[in-house]
Amino acid sequence: MLEKKEAVIAEVIFHNEANGYTVAVCESVDEQFTAVGFLPSSSKGRTYALSGKWDKHPIYGEQFSFSSYEEVMPQSNEGIESFLASGILKGIGKKTASAIVARFGKDTFDIIRNEPERLTEIGGIGPAKARTISESFQSHRELAEITLYFRNYDINAESVIKLYKRYGSDTVALIEENPYRVIKDVHGIGFKKADAMALKIGIAKDDPHRIKSAIDFVLRWYASEGNTYVPQKELCEKAGELLDVSSEDVEDRLVEMVFEGDVQIKNAEGRPAVYLMQYFLAEQYTAGKLAELNDFPVRRIRADVDALIKQTESRKGIKLSDNQQLAVTSILAYGVSIVTGGPGTGKTTILNTLIDIFEYEGLKTAVAAPTGRAAKRITETSGYGAVTIHRLLEYSYSEDDDAMLFGRTEENPLEYDAIIVDEASMIDLLLMRGLLAAIKPGTRLIIVGDADQLPSVGAGNVLRNMIESERIYCIKLTEIFRQAQESLIIVNSHRINKGEYPDYNERDGDFFLVRKNGEKEILAAIKDLYIRRLPGYYTDCEPMRDIQILTPVRKGMLGSLNLNAELQGLLNPARPGVCERKFGDKIFREGDKVMQMRNNYNMKWKRASNLAEGEGIFNGDVGFIHTVDNENGRIVVVFDDDKFASYDATNFDELELAYAMTVHKSQGSEFPIVVMPVSWFPPILAVRNLLYTAVTRGKRLVVMVGSEDRLQDMVDNNSTRMRYSGLAENLRNAMGNMQ
Repeated sequence: MLEKKEAVIAEVIFHNEANGYTVAVCESVDEQFTAVGFLPSSSKGRTYALSGKWDKHPIYGEQFSFSSYEEVMPQSNEGIESFLASGILKGIGKKTASAIVARFGKDTFDIIRNEPERLTEIGGIGPAKARTISESFQSHRELAEITLYFRNYDINAESVIKLYKRYGSDTVALIEENPYRVIKDVHGIGFKKADAMALKIGIAKDDPHRIKSAIDFVLRWYASEGNTYVPQKELCEKAGELLDVSSEDVEDRLVEMVFEGDVQIKNAEGRPAVYLMQYFLAEQYTAGKLAELNDFPVRRIRADVDALIKQTESRKGIKLSDNQQLAVTSILAYGVSIVTGGPGTGKTTILNTLIDIFEYEGLKTAVAAPTGRAAKRITETSGYGAVTIHRLLEYSYSEDDDAMLFGRTEENPLEYDAIIVDEASMIDLLLMRGLLAAIKPGTRLIIVGDADQLPSVGAGNVLRNMIESERIYCIKLTEIFRQAQESLIIVNSHRINKGEYPDYNERDGDFFLVRKNGEKEILAAIKDLYIRRLPGYYTDCEPMRDIQILTPVRKGMLGSLNLNAELQGLLNPARPGVCERKFGDKIFREGDKVMQMRNNYNMKWKRASNLAEGEGIFNGDVGFIHTVDNENGRIVVVFDDDKFASYDATNFDELELAYAMTVHKSQGSEFPIVVMPVSWFPPILAVRNLLYTAVTRGKRLVVMVGSEDRLQDMVDNNSTRMRYSGLAENLRNAMGNMQ
């Protein structure tokens, strides 16, 4: 139950101007306490009626966490003067505040609001300054009134501040006209909250704004699940169920949205399909640009290719198979080509040979990958500097449009003769569209990846669709090389991919099954492996850096959230001298292993080694907490590539402990030792390609912990969730038949 407290701010400890997050020491009639919540502005001496509850902070003790507030305007001359001098109103300092109250006393607020011209009776205040003071006061009161208005609709103070910054004095009028506009305009308010507010306001169930907003919501939900379109019949049924209206009503509004340019309808796989316009345009552009790059003449290799291959083999001490030589020779002849295959099949050897040939021929070459960790691995295995696709494209971020922007575009293309992109299974449609836009015709584009791994987190199935189209040259590597055959990790990954059960527990092997039954036994075994058994056997093993727990799920006893809490308690427990900070249900402690959970394009970072600076921390980046600075409300994280980034309360939610992570989050990464629980998991997650992806993350050792039956069930379950994606069909239409 919420408690109400009226108190004056005695000291502001922290206030974030962007979203209003505030930590302040407050004083009521009978106590002093720390209050935490969202205020549009905060300064010493102002009085608030706060509604909230008490929380226990591990360092600061009890804090009053408030979810709503109402400013209490002062009644006494001293209180009014203190309010005016607090800095909330533009143009008033302590001296001016004292003069205003001496002249108008308890009528001060009425004068400022209704007769601002009378402020010119005070020395030093002219007409322009009087208007500024009045407008500032009106703005302050407007926000207070708007906050009270939205309290009835379960909209928190943080969101109200964003609404007011977006709409100003028109906030209430615009929301009452169309409550659904906030979904796109204000981050953090989704369809369900906007819909509940709309129905309270009195919006009809079949209101056009409501139906169109639901259509947009359903399309975006499908996109978040990886789909670029939704079959029209399925979309109308889902939206109708969500709204409790007929499919016919949805159909009518859908047609309007087509004419308004918000969505597009086209046939996909023989049925009408509905696209959000950005995905429709991205698919069309991607198919067209791939066709153009494929058909455009590329710079010829002057030397004899077979001789170049032999030269590379001699210089690097390698030997290409007949299939690898064919791949290299063929790739050099095409504008666009694909190399796909599982671990140990020689993708890296082909990539390194191509780089060597391009360098010898004087072709300017770029090598990129979707994530920083993948790029770093390419650099380590090839010796050639690889970068993320985002950095290659010189990304930036627009807060106004909440959009990713690239400095490299059709108007300012990349100046390379060849571009190699590895780990392509992780590339979603919008990133692929951005990459292709920056590539000039005549540039060779070589796509490398394992199409049998999990697809991208974002919408689309780019690598698989390109292969399925059968319009782009693709070399599929299936032979496991002799050296790779010595690793059960590699052998088993191929067995799993073909639907065969893995072998394990060979003496001095690298793939093991620790048989345990029940979640409690599995959890205990994982903790013992992490703390005792693995470091005891592999004496060079540093658990926090070398061991990675992977799991199919986030929730439950064997989900990443609980595994992280358990392992944090063992590996990095609370102790004197080690600072920590609580955020929601999570505790971040100095020394913790953490992961960035979403792309933050404007997060600033600095390298301690050379003081280089830049922007951008990306989804999946892993690091360690270097410093918890509770005095200034900040957490400093050092990421794998020596980037130091500073977080505050506005983006603590972007961090998560990373002793354990989901298999999806591990894509593009490799770890010396992988440990994975094998228990009952939802069938949609306990699938073959997830197990395959998990196994291929391990370099030195893979340990499965759990039931042999459950492991075999995952191998048997090949019901990979299909994505609605039209790129393959668009490629076939754009490119015709391969010659």
